Amino acid sequence: MRELSQLIDVEEPAWPELREALGAGPVSVEVLPPDDDLGRASLLQLQVTARSYLGAFVLHCGGLLVDGGWLRVFGSPADGAVPSLARVNQFPGALDPAWQADPGLVVAHDVLGGVFALNGGAPANADRPGAAGEMVYFAPDSLRWETLGVGHSAWMAWLVSGALDEFYADLRWPGWKDEIQALHSVQGLSLFPPLWSAEARRDLSATSRRAVPMAELLGVARDSCRQFDGVDPGFLGAV
Repeated sequence: MRELSQLIDVEEPAWPELREALGAGPVSVEVLPPDDDLGRASLLQLQVTARSYLGAFVLHCGGLLVDGGWLRVFGSPADGAVPSLARVNQFPGALDPAWQADPGLVVAHDVLGGVFALNGGAPANADRPGAAGEMVYFAPDSLRWETLGVGHSAWMAWLVSGALDEFYADLRWPGWKDEIQALHSVQGLSLFPPLWSAEARRDLSATSRRAVPMAELLGVARDSCRQFDGVDPGFLGAV
């Protein structure tokens, strides 16, 4: 285990570059203030340095609300605007050298129950695609993990590039921005008929939508996977 000073006191820390990138893209990004103690504790548990985007982010940022809150990226928040990375991934209460984010580290949720995760060093779930260190996405419309073909740093740059419009083109409806404004930090939108149904695919705007706890949304998605395919998608984050 490296000491905290070894993780923080590095050449070319990534935060100045990352902070500039977060404000330079065409997409709306709200950068949340950090809790310094939580950031340091999380960095120490993750054992990544501040030269990486992941380390810089968890150390210096409380989280992100991207596209008006459609996407919540987890950091070390000073308030309850979003859950912390530590909470979502159930970090141990005290430093535990044996703890690992296995099969991966959940780094963001979208309001539909989509999950972005960073694959761990040895994914334990054979149904989880991608290599170690690769970003993957649990798609709520297919109930499948999808590989994104990039690491965490490239994914962070992608988030603010404007690419989300294309990525979510089939999962947004007229007026979605107004609907998500009313959501709390641990809520998502439950659709009926559900996203993966033929009815929703034909006309997403005709679905009924209601705010539910994100834990409920993720639980239903996981149960649906088990029921329909006999496949457990694994850990989707604790909120």
